[in-house]
Amino acid sequence: MNQNTLIAAGNVITPVQIRHTPDGIPVTTFRIACNERRRDRETNEWVDKDSFFVSVTCWRRLAENVCRSLRSGDPVVVLGRLLTRSYDTAEGRRTTVTEMEADAVGPDLTWCTAHVTRTRRAEAPEQSPGTAPAVAPSSGEQAPASDDPWSERGPAGAEDPGRELAGALPASGA
Repeated sequence: MNQNTLIAAGNVITPVQIRHTPDGIPVTTFRIACNERRRDRETNEWVDKDSFFVSVTCWRRLAENVCRSLRSGDPVVVLGRLLTRSYDTAEGRRTTVTEMEADAVGPDLTWCTAHVTRTRRAEAPEQSPGTAPAVAPSSGEQAPASDDPWSERGPAGAEDPGRELAGALPASGA
């Protein structure tokens, strides 16, 4: 199977909207603007160059998490596939659009900071093959520490997690 994967870094430029298919599957959509900026060597100022605008579609668990996490203006990185879709408008015209179907979405930490809260899957007795797992309602609670490999403290006395590596790195200029 031939798939084109695209990574786009930009800013959310529309409200993040969630809806549900007739089968109850969550779908979130928003648009991003990816702007190329270059430093003008003569003026030493940043200048906007070409821009790329694309609509992003997220499905299922990703759709719910994106809707809870992103707002217009947020800097994001989106990994997904470009798709071309055709449909008939309410006026009866055939329209073709290019959009990005996201596999992963996250904040662009070059331009912001983020606090990660892991979501938990709801306990489901049995699932039919090919269906997405149920998602626990958002209550702001985090997964138990035992499920989170990053929640464990470092060695005793290592208040700063990066500090334990300091002695393992060669000194600069050595």
